[in-house]
Amino acid sequence: MPKTSATHHPATPDAALLLDNQVCFALYSASLAMTRLYKPLLDELDLTYPQYLALLVLWEQDGVTVSQLGERLSLDSGTLTPLLKRMETQGLVSRIRDVQDERRVLITLTSAGRKLKTRAAKIPGCVLAASQCSIPELVSLTRQIQTLRSRIAA
Repeated sequence: MPKTSATHHPATPDAALLLDNQVCFALYSASLAMTRLYKPLLDELDLTYPQYLALLVLWEQDGVTVSQLGERLSLDSGTLTPLLKRMETQGLVSRIRDVQDERRVLITLTSAGRKLKTRAAKIPGCVLAASQCSIPELVSLTRQIQTLRSRIAA
């Protein structure tokens, strides 16, 4: 009698250690694929993926503090500061000390940073097309991943 593949019985101990049954690997490999998808799109804009994420936050709400931006992106200031310095050198953002609290640094878009939003507007459509998912499917998947992230972080 042939052995049944462990992938058909996820409750078995061996199946728990199969690569294809690991949610972490599914997320990791999907993240790599997503990065490969975004790279040429962002290269056209002369942006890295973290810079794009920072711009997404600023296009939603301009004039956030470095700590607010870090919170939104789950990045510490040690990672965020060099990123913002490069973006400032590129002429996309300005870093200004808050006049009400000198300890806080506000990040604001420059006109070039605001104009880049128009050029970036095609990116979500490219991602949607590449995913071969409907908008409701992607919205649902995004919510599931956000819920997973929140539960793991808790």
